[in-house]
Amino acid sequence: MRQLFLFLAVAFCLVGTAKTEVKDSKTNYAREALQPYVDRGELPGAICIFYKDGVQETCCIGYADVEKKRPIRLDNVFMQCSQTKGFCGVTIAKLVEQGKISLDDPVSKYLPEFKELWVQDSDKDGVKTLHKAKNVLTVRMVLNHTGGFPFECSAKRRDVRGGGWSGGAPLRQVASIAAGSPLLFEPGTKTTYSNTGIDIGAAVVEVVTGMKWETYLKKEVLDPLGMKSTWFWPTDKQLKTQIEMYDVKDGQPAKYRLENEWEQRPYNDGHVFASAGAGLWTTAQDQLKFYKMLMNLGMGDNGVRILKEETVKSILAESTRPANLGGYSLGLNAPVKDGENEWFGHGGAWGTNCNVNWHKKQLRLWVVQINGGQPWNKAVDKAAEKFFSQTIDSDRLNEYTGRTK
Repeated sequence: MRQLFLFLAVAFCLVGTAKTEVKDSKTNYAREALQPYVDRGELPGAICIFYKDGVQETCCIGYADVEKKRPIRLDNVFMQCSQTKGFCGVTIAKLVEQGKISLDDPVSKYLPEFKELWVQDSDKDGVKTLHKAKNVLTVRMVLNHTGGFPFECSAKRRDVRGGGWSGGAPLRQVASIAAGSPLLFEPGTKTTYSNTGIDIGAAVVEVVTGMKWETYLKKEVLDPLGMKSTWFWPTDKQLKTQIEMYDVKDGQPAKYRLENEWEQRPYNDGHVFASAGAGLWTTAQDQLKFYKMLMNLGMGDNGVRILKEETVKSILAESTRPANLGGYSLGLNAPVKDGENEWFGHGGAWGTNCNVNWHKKQLRLWVVQINGGQPWNKAVDKAAEKFFSQTIDSDRLNEYTGRTK
């Protein structure tokens, strides 16, 4: 009996930690679509991944550094900018799941400075007219951009050296500055895309956990998923492999760009503060681990569960906004009402994006570092359509290995 018990215990552990097996699709839809743009020099380099129920097409095309002819690779670090917001959403979702936070709690329950807020009515000749906010600001509102906060607070002005997404101030200080500044509208009544709101959500996490937000993120999400290359301060060694930034204009060769004012060099010194609204560096390999976890409803490809299925379905894969204010959940673009053809995920300022469909076990990941438009988008969309419409081999290895609650 004791031997049987030990056998069952070991078997359960193996099921709970088994890794997902991924099969190569043997297709080149993305490469065929993108090659003309690379050949003309319009597209410096890109990573495009299509995934469908255990089968994956991986395309690394062009260069991470055009001048040095350094090929773009899955392990090159890059700035994912606003895709950081989804990471904050996951940390909030974990605390909701544990009963430590309610999305409808007043933010002032955790950050007392938000108890009295003021809404700006007008700004004429430098004189602001305000009224005391009537609506209570909730945790839900700061995470879904209905809180009334501007894009960034004064501590992160991009026209000041050291400002920007990764510079400026610690999260708790950002929250305090935001609490003392006028809101753009009554909380919960409109939408304005706001890094500040997401940073306030991260400050709530700090109060509840007693840890810096980035420390909690690393402990509860990054490390369990094996995301060893994702952090706010890339090492000097990592930066030697970074995907460089380029200015892009339709029909013209891409031009190298040293930096953007929102995220300034040096990228890992004392002027850099963690920001939940934007700021994480990562690699395509690591980013896949995070988004596949969302696609698998909280289960990492390595068999580690980050969130319960219902948590992902209810507050990450579906909008948390009022019905008339569009789709957005907690740091993630999400449908108003989830359905089989609905995707959720997020994009970043330098052209990156990743979206998943948990019903069909599908994923689209796109990595570039560009400033400007993306004239190849329609070609990539057609490539994705070809990939997702193909018949997947039904004798594949079990893609959903390790599914435990």
